[in-house]
Amino acid sequence: MQVTQSRSFEKRVSRFSRQEKHLLDQQVRRILQDPYLGEEKKGELRGVFVHKFKIHATQYLLAYRIQDDVLELIMIGPHENYYRDLTDYLRSRP
Repeated sequence: MQVTQSRSFEKRVSRFSRQEKHLLDQQVRRILQDPYLGEEKKGELRGVFVHKFKIHATQYLLAYRIQDDVLELIMIGPHENYYRDLTDYLRSRP
């Protein structure tokens, strides 16, 4: 399965430390093993899965979707305003 990153995801991950990136890579590998690991969202976010995990004491949410054997990593961030920002981001995309 091919993995792609949105620009938003890429920018956020670029600020992570090496250790945080390693923990994130482990979570992405878990998703690749079981693509339906995250919870599928409803309504406007239908087709988007969100996987929750912790890095240190902070819980992160990782939004992704699967289309044509491609795993697209859409957005990562803490819970605060996450779903609002995710909905706005997906609306703004062509």
